[in-house]
Amino acid sequence: MLGYLSSPFKWFFKLEAAGGLLLLISAIIALIISNSNYSEIYFNTFQEYIFIGFNNFGMKLSLLHWINDALMAIFFFFVTLEIKREFIQGELSSVKKALLPIIAAVGGMLVPALIYIFININNPETLNGWAIPSATDIAFSIGVLSLLGSRVPISLKVFLTALAIIDDLGAIIIIAFFYAGDLSLKYLGLMLLTFVLLLILNRFKVKRFLPYLIFGLLLWFFTHESGIHSTIAGVLLACSIPHRKKEHDFSLLVKIEHAISPYVVYIIMPLFAFANAGVSLEGLKFSSLLSTVPLGILLGLFLGKQIGVFLFSYTSIKFGFAELPNKSNWLSFYGVGILTGIGFTMSLFVGNLAFVENVQYMDGVKIGVLSGSLLSTMVGYFLLLMTSKK
Repeated sequence: MLGYLSSPFKWFFKLEAAGGLLLLISAIIALIISNSNYSEIYFNTFQEYIFIGFNNFGMKLSLLHWINDALMAIFFFFVTLEIKREFIQGELSSVKKALLPIIAAVGGMLVPALIYIFININNPETLNGWAIPSATDIAFSIGVLSLLGSRVPISLKVFLTALAIIDDLGAIIIIAFFYAGDLSLKYLGLMLLTFVLLLILNRFKVKRFLPYLIFGLLLWFFTHESGIHSTIAGVLLACSIPHRKKEHDFSLLVKIEHAISPYVVYIIMPLFAFANAGVSLEGLKFSSLLSTVPLGILLGLFLGKQIGVFLFSYTSIKFGFAELPNKSNWLSFYGVGILTGIGFTMSLFVGNLAFVENVQYMDGVKIGVLSGSLLSTMVGYFLLLMTSKK
């Protein structure tokens, strides 16, 4: 039974292990360059404006915005394809399968947010970053877990993947409802109309990707102009891509998912990490971590995540609502809970949205995210290493 359940994940684990390592390398390079003689070139390059379009029809955004708004829309498109497939025929396709990772994900989002809010309660400006420590970087966390190989049972890898997928779904909802700008009713209407047309394509079982791509580009433009973050366009486009149980690995959704996954894992996410992880450490002291923003993020990721995931999971298992993953024990399960505190790229992304009008806090966000993710990586990895068997 377990072999059947975990089979869709095997290619994913292999891919994400390499992707997680590449993310780490990208972040390290960004930190090195941003603290070298080339730091000015690094920061100025991502602020350069680039026009994409024809004649007077197009958009002019900074390179950083193209990465965070356009390329990350592709990432969320990919993630939502994965979520949709899992809800239709995978690990989230029944209440029994999905209950433990859903409960764990809720705890892993709620407790870190409460810790951040408690620390920042007296500052309305920084309070907007409450969702930053609630995110989990799926590529990095699975990458770290994969380094342990057969020491970790496949059931825990399936659990972490399902939890991270639900976590991403939570991040999508948070972005849509809490980090939208001033809304334009005109473009909001055009966005919804385009989405309806995409659903019509799905209803008539159109299985060529080109029509979806054309409407998807329009959807991205209308979403960007509407005031809702443009990554939501990727989510809506993925929701319209057809996939049915009987099609298994031959549906348009699965074909697209497999086709774009290497580009997302090996290009988009490392590029995002390289563009957003750079922070000047000049004059940085330990006391910098005690500022409310980095401290809230650090404690939220490292303590809030593990406490929330474990406490909610333990309660649901003890009350008989869920079961401990097969061939695992409480210590190894707790170790996986610690790894959910690797927020990294997802936390940086939410941070960019939270402080879009208060960029002075972004260095604190980066310090908090990097330190919290590093602590979660080291403690989670070594706990699993010590408690697992070869």
